[in-house]
Amino acid sequence: MKVILIADVYKHGVAGEVVEVADGFARNYLIPKGLAVKATPGALKQAEKLRKEAAARRARINNELAALAEQLDGLVLTFAAKAGPRGKLYGSVTTADIADAIKEKLGIEIDRRRIAQKPLRELGEHQVVIRLGAELSPQVTVVIHREGEEPVLAGEQPETTGEATGETEESETAPVAEEAGS
Repeated sequence: MKVILIADVYKHGVAGEVVEVADGFARNYLIPKGLAVKATPGALKQAEKLRKEAAARRARINNELAALAEQLDGLVLTFAAKAGPRGKLYGSVTTADIADAIKEKLGIEIDRRRIAQKPLRELGEHQVVIRLGAELSPQVTVVIHREGEEPVLAGEQPETTGEATGETEESETAPVAEEAGS
């Protein structure tokens, strides 16, 4: 059945587009949900108006997403976690944790499914991509450090309010290396 999409439908088309879909899909899903109308001669005349409205709506959404991507790009999030002697976390930093940290830091709510990352299970810096749109994928730096220690960013001072103690991670791992050699 030929239908005119009123809204963007994933894997089928964008608003204003005339598409051929299965009859049952059109009758049971698209038309009742208000996502499409049957392609009649009168509706085809209105399709151009729908295309213009949809293009304006997509442009507005893309501008909002671009501003959001600008805020997110280069953001540094720090997490304190319990970890074993080799840097493996006892738990993990999940996409939900990252989304919550973004909301706390910027006040912006990001769907955890847009964060393209498996749970992080090691200490250190990780680059995490957030998929906002087809061309918009800002990167966020996630720093995971041991609980009770200061986070140390690559080439920077710790980003906490307390003063740095001057100790580095090397001083903590050096005795372990000596023990392994004896």
